[in-house]
Amino acid sequence: MDSYELRKLFLDFFAERGHKIIPSSSLLPTDPSVLFTTAGMQQFSLYLSGKKDPIKDFNSRHIATCQKCFRTGDIEEIGDDTHHTFFEMLGNWSIGQDETGYFKEDAIKYALEFLVNKLGLDKKKIHVTVFKGEGSIARDEEAINIWLKYGIPLERIKECSKKDNFWGPVSDTGPCGPCSEIHYDRGEELGCGRPDCGPNCEYCKRVVEIWNLVFMQYFKNDSGEYELLSQKNIDTGIGFERLLSLLNQKSAAYETDLFADFISKLEEISGHKYLENKKAFRIIADHIRSSVFVISDGVEPSNVGQGYVLRRLLRRVIRYGKTLELDQQFYLPLVDIIINKYKDIYLNVFTRQESIIDAIKKEEYKFEATLEKGLSIIEKILLTKKELTGEEVFDLYQSYGFPLELTQEIAEEKGININIDEFNSALEKHQSISRAGAEKKFGGVGKDAGEEGAKLHTATHLLHAALRKILGEHVQQMGSDINTERLRFDFKHAQKMTPEEIKQVEDLINLKIKEDLEVKKEEMNLDEALKSGAIAFFKEKYPDQVYVWTIFNPDSKEVFSKEICAGPHVEKTSQLKLFKIIKEESSSAGVRRIKAVIN
Repeated sequence: MDSYELRKLFLDFFAERGHKIIPSSSLLPTDPSVLFTTAGMQQFSLYLSGKKDPIKDFNSRHIATCQKCFRTGDIEEIGDDTHHTFFEMLGNWSIGQDETGYFKEDAIKYALEFLVNKLGLDKKKIHVTVFKGEGSIARDEEAINIWLKYGIPLERIKECSKKDNFWGPVSDTGPCGPCSEIHYDRGEELGCGRPDCGPNCEYCKRVVEIWNLVFMQYFKNDSGEYELLSQKNIDTGIGFERLLSLLNQKSAAYETDLFADFISKLEEISGHKYLENKKAFRIIADHIRSSVFVISDGVEPSNVGQGYVLRRLLRRVIRYGKTLELDQQFYLPLVDIIINKYKDIYLNVFTRQESIIDAIKKEEYKFEATLEKGLSIIEKILLTKKELTGEEVFDLYQSYGFPLELTQEIAEEKGININIDEFNSALEKHQSISRAGAEKKFGGVGKDAGEEGAKLHTATHLLHAALRKILGEHVQQMGSDINTERLRFDFKHAQKMTPEEIKQVEDLINLKIKEDLEVKKEEMNLDEALKSGAIAFFKEKYPDQVYVWTIFNPDSKEVFSKEICAGPHVEKTSQLKLFKIIKEESSSAGVRRIKAVIN
């Protein structure tokens, strides 16, 4: 069975059972507490918590999707059989319970029907896990009894803790609940031989998880307590790549049609065989596919947030390309293969093809000199010793832009020790110097600049957000200068803005001024700030503690802008009165400059 057939079978199966098929949402979530869309349920979180009505928006309580997902925690695991950064998630939902809603029994019944009747899996090889109860949340006896009713014997039902069988929420608060995971026995020859081998075995992967049925009946509040939701929901998810591998009796998705053409082309252009270079081939395949999708949804390589993750992926592609002795731009035919594979399913990978290739080319150009210099320095150091000091690692990072993660990866491959404590100490010292310099970088309008400075800083945030909404997510701040009379803002954009675009930006900002949005200041550590979705406004290395300014509608709570900034701001946008762009011009190649005033 190929990937096209499996997607269609799943969606058709649930459409025939009254489910509305909803397109995948973007990899860039509306929830500012997470960097990427990591699960199919994220676009439905407001419906699952009862804040929005699915009948009103979808004309159905029953929904099914094939959702694009991206998880950053798996980057170090790429190369094995089961991990991917980008992946697809098949899912079905029943949101709320009136006479049309369904809960545990129907979710279990549908899952068995699809796996056994549609896909032909052997029911005797199906194992399930259920929540055994923990703290204030009781054992899921209802799920156990339903599995027994539908023919799964007790010896293939395993009770597990909250760690394994309680799902969510995606962020700190939100809908969640106990779950039943469906696992499949791939055969005794893949096992560890232990008598207790089964689901979640820590010694082998004979029995693998293929579907998670979440019985969403709780809400985790700000205090960390679990309240009963006003409605019950079903939220399920199948790892598409894993199921496809299982159906084709392959150990990994890299050996299915998803990657077959890619692997074949990589063998051709490298002169190396996949079976002899699995890790390098898999990292290149995973990271190019992920990069194509992330760029197609509007991310470009940068030093912060989503852009930093993308940069890290692309730089690993380039480095592993060198281990296969590949030439520059070796990825071009591979990118084409990925785009052609998915263009009929996710149109924007095709419509943004030029942007995708352009972004990868630019990142390769930037990284090429860095990589050569860094590798050369590491090799010289290792001629005389078998350890990199923290100062040496920091010098690679500070002087040559060589990422710590890449140095660690190379060191691990070569069996070299790194003194991370020394590195952190050198980095902290550098940040304190940068912090002192940042205090001065407001063009004469610093923290004590008074009312005009506060207005102009706030206007700059509004401008940045408006440009990203009108021109696209590729827009990012490249420099700024504020004095008591005007603001100057440099941003990444390839062409001159049209008069219509300038007017749209002005009109949007003035609308937000008229809406009297609130401007909220929060202090948090840098990691928390970036994970919350805050844009890093300046290029300096930020201190551990930063200020995040959020501009939002106090009634709907909709966020218009969220950025890290050390400057002063007003409390309400209405204090700005009127925003006017007085000039739009070129600053440098690929960078535009706006000068603006407020009245």
